[in-house]
Amino acid sequence: MVYRRISLLLLVLMAAATSTSSADKQTYIVHMDKAKITALDSMLGESRKWYEQVMDSITELSTQEEGDEEDKSPPQLLYSYETAITGFAAKLSTKQLESMKKLEGFLSAVPDEIMILHTTHSPQFLGLHPWRGLLFAPHFFNDVIIGVIDSGIWPEHVSFHDLGMPPVPSRWKGGCEEGTNFTSSNCNRKLIGARAFFAGYESRREPINETQDFRSPRDSQGHGTHTTSIAAGNVEPGASLFGMGKGFASGMMYTSRIAAYKACYAGGCVTSDVLAAIDKAVSDGVDILSLSLGGSSSPYYVDPVAIASLGAVREGVFIAASAGNTGPAASSVLNSAPWVTTVAASSTDRSFSAIVKLGNGETFHGASLNSGRPTQQLLLVYGKTAGEEGAELCNGGTLSPELVKGNIVVCDRDNETPVENGNSEKGEEVKIAGGAGMLLLNTDDQGEELLVDPHILPAASVGASAARSIRKYLTSGDGSPTAAIVFKGTVYGNPAPAMAAFSSRGPSLSDPYVIKPDVTAPGVNILGAWPPTLSPSRLDSDGGRVKFNVLSGTSMSCPHVAGIAALLKSAHKDWSPAAIKSALMTTAYTQNNKGSPISDMGLNSSDSATPFSYGSGHVNPMRAANPGLIYDIAHDDYLNYLCSLNYSSDQISRVSKQSFNCPNDTILYPGDLNYPSFSVVFDLDSENNSITHSRTVTNVGFPCSNYVVRVQEPEGVTVEVEPNVLKFRHFNQKLNYRVSFFANGETPGSAHAAFGSLSWVSWKYTVRSPIAVTWQQSQDYF
Repeated sequence: MVYRRISLLLLVLMAAATSTSSADKQTYIVHMDKAKITALDSMLGESRKWYEQVMDSITELSTQEEGDEEDKSPPQLLYSYETAITGFAAKLSTKQLESMKKLEGFLSAVPDEIMILHTTHSPQFLGLHPWRGLLFAPHFFNDVIIGVIDSGIWPEHVSFHDLGMPPVPSRWKGGCEEGTNFTSSNCNRKLIGARAFFAGYESRREPINETQDFRSPRDSQGHGTHTTSIAAGNVEPGASLFGMGKGFASGMMYTSRIAAYKACYAGGCVTSDVLAAIDKAVSDGVDILSLSLGGSSSPYYVDPVAIASLGAVREGVFIAASAGNTGPAASSVLNSAPWVTTVAASSTDRSFSAIVKLGNGETFHGASLNSGRPTQQLLLVYGKTAGEEGAELCNGGTLSPELVKGNIVVCDRDNETPVENGNSEKGEEVKIAGGAGMLLLNTDDQGEELLVDPHILPAASVGASAARSIRKYLTSGDGSPTAAIVFKGTVYGNPAPAMAAFSSRGPSLSDPYVIKPDVTAPGVNILGAWPPTLSPSRLDSDGGRVKFNVLSGTSMSCPHVAGIAALLKSAHKDWSPAAIKSALMTTAYTQNNKGSPISDMGLNSSDSATPFSYGSGHVNPMRAANPGLIYDIAHDDYLNYLCSLNYSSDQISRVSKQSFNCPNDTILYPGDLNYPSFSVVFDLDSENNSITHSRTVTNVGFPCSNYVVRVQEPEGVTVEVEPNVLKFRHFNQKLNYRVSFFANGETPGSAHAAFGSLSWVSWKYTVRSPIAVTWQQSQDYF
């Protein structure tokens, strides 16, 4: 019977042959029905795996096509996925792909794509102090495992030493893969696992140049080492960069274990490698996954990372993912699936300060990692006075040494340069041309955020308002504009947090029915571990070497939340990923350390930020550990949510890895997902907009407690809550409530959004959920 079924499989593949042909093969991620693949694997027994049978079947089919050179080469299997998702990645010709589509159990195939990679003081800013409070509770020393999917790790760094750590947890199934300059001895009781995934990268890009990178978990870019130390690095006293920001470096949960999964290289992160990393991390036994990367905004059924993340969450793994660095543009947020915790980036109260003194007497605050004596008052050159066309951006070859030598060059920040790449190359160009210093000017879109880079010459960055004044001074007719830069060092106590201009914003293009991002965390000028072989500027001309470096991006905010989630997991072992997310969201705050609303450094910094920039607000670890109430979500709730989005059974099956039929006896609404925030989408064409959302809260606070609702209504919207009092009588009791939203007056324009909040308040707890109301055309999202 077994051989008969295998023969039938071959016949199906043979019958699927088509005349379609393509000279080039492409890597595809193929999703298969888990139940049918499990049955096939069982039928094949110990002799071989299901994916081997599929590859051999396609090869046999190809060799029977005479005169077709394309299919004489077999498909190349890159990865098989069996935990977070079910399927494989393979290089296939067009004909081979069409054959695969006829195979029983086939769900979908999507082309592989390339994604991009999107702390001394930040723990203290978050209220976490080494050996005190939440970081000294008995549960803090439990074995929570944080997996980081990034560019690898530098295992010898002091942040990853294992002094005083107990043996590796017996439940750990991972390994320490050997490769270029990496052996199993590089792992220890802190770094308990390390793997590298590059089959997709080498298939899509080119073979890894081992003179520049490593075919192993070792990090050649610094990004992975930096993010991993933020999540779980050891406590290291006296950490600094050039003496700036000096203090205790510490990960959010510095006693947790680390598993490093390298899937990112100089040319980016290929999806098939990232999926292999997620799949293996879940199989290995991680509790938390940190994903500081992203691709494009797509419906969930064609988003491989969203699909794999849901599989991970089903296995109890909490996923933190970066929101992206393409703000302040609206609807730029990535990683917006409701089962993922999407993290925005904001500032701390620490700055690296500088003062720019113009020759006309004006002074402006800026930022710099330089220290020591100020520059002299030097001639300013910019644009045509510094070189040829394009010199205002200080790109390679545009500056004239005759015009630049001995002067301070004014350079515009480039809107096209990813924030995670920094602007050190501009400083290098200025130095090569003989410049004595550099002023880096923000564009209007970059607002008042002040990002620092480890420049190789005296330099300072200034915000958009100062930039406008400096440009005006340069064009005022003063034949000899001058400036001096005064370096003030590390300054604390600034108003914070404030939203970074680069942090990507909601609402999500792919799903408007949940507010994204979910929360914000420190992501501006964050100090973290750095490989000793890599200069802080990442320039070949920079011979400096450091133990810690400063980077900015949602790549930095994401591991903050991953580490905090590990803290909550250690305190509440039975909490689901949704419960942890709920605690983070409902305890977040929306006012800065001066008692004012969190501001937005993008566009107009005088404006207050909104839930489309910070979600529920800034994370508060101490309050999140004891939230009072939680909003929990089961796996099938997510699938029913996809039904409410009008996904077909086939599309839902692609996400769930198995057949799933939406209920026929119940009308499902997106607003009924038990999410800790409320996204209300009104129809722009309707005159009588109203909608009701249902929620269930679980009591994790005092057994007997009453909560009274408190609503801040969005402008133009009436909110009614039933009941308006929740009376709990025991721990883990669940109570339901309904919220109705009614639009008042005239329908606003499609760009309009209104914000408010709903809070359940007891004598001890305030459980707050943001409300975002938008008016959209019905076809805007579907």
